[in-house]
Amino acid sequence: MMVFGNFWNILWIPILTIPLLLLYLRRRSRGAVRYSTVSFLKKLPQGPTWSRHLLILLRIAALVLLVIALMRPREGVEKTRIHTEGVDIVLALDVSGSMAAEDFTIRGKRENRLFVVKEVVREFIQSRKNDRIGIVVFGGRAYTLCPLTLDQGILLQFLDRARIGLVEDGTAIGDGITTALNRIRMTRAKSKVVILLTDGVQNAGKIDPKTAAEVAKAIGVKIYTIGVGSKGAVPFPMKDAIGRTFYQLIDIDLDEGLLQTVAQTTSGLYFRATDTEALEAIYHRIDALEKTKIESNVYVQYRERFVPFVMAGLLFILFEAALSQTVLRSLP
Repeated sequence: MMVFGNFWNILWIPILTIPLLLLYLRRRSRGAVRYSTVSFLKKLPQGPTWSRHLLILLRIAALVLLVIALMRPREGVEKTRIHTEGVDIVLALDVSGSMAAEDFTIRGKRENRLFVVKEVVREFIQSRKNDRIGIVVFGGRAYTLCPLTLDQGILLQFLDRARIGLVEDGTAIGDGITTALNRIRMTRAKSKVVILLTDGVQNAGKIDPKTAAEVAKAIGVKIYTIGVGSKGAVPFPMKDAIGRTFYQLIDIDLDEGLLQTVAQTTSGLYFRATDTEALEAIYHRIDALEKTKIESNVYVQYRERFVPFVMAGLLFILFEAALSQTVLRSLP
């Protein structure tokens, strides 16, 4: 797309061409040479009528082209978009065996906790287009499933890989927090957030969750904690001797006091999700709480396009000069 760097130079077109036209019309209305009679001139061969005005048209065209060159026509060839740093978020997800409990329903079908969590988290990720997000999973130990990235496609692919049994069984909440902090502590984002989701109690790992929370507070990371699961006995899939699936009602402990302490220590919040709708509402609320205004500046690199107009204007001037001294030469 063509734009002009000095658009208001266009005012030179009427300033230069109107006096030139008036002078031309004035000269055309007056005789240049006095004769007693012009009858013999009428017998001379006459050129085409349009040729009488060709020279002035060439001059005007040359002026217009040169003025356009002064307007600095240019074409954008490259755009560079720069974003300010937004929110860096690490999602710490429990993939321990207890997440196989099927006490949640989604789209009218009963599913295990992890399946529903992944569906809700997918929607959350897709709503945060300007933020870097990473994923940490933990069971008996914790590891990074996906580092912080703006590439939602890659992030969602890694989310699909989160499954029960990905790591040895157990619930290492402290290790999950620490691994998430290691992914986020050195970033330069204005806001750093860990969203930790679990359905159990700390029974594995080397790091105490309360100690991990104190570290998060010291480095300016806020932790939102989510306790997931229905209260009371829940249906849990089991296998019989020949591999058939049956369900048994079991109680799964959730240490809500610990999750509340972790959240409060870091100025975060604790939430309890007992069904799919509650879980969706929690992530929507966190999404609203952690909105950061993103300012973006677009820098465009331009290629100057005035040279063709200068060349065309000079060509018209030379053409007009050549014609005025040859085939369109006139009497003084």
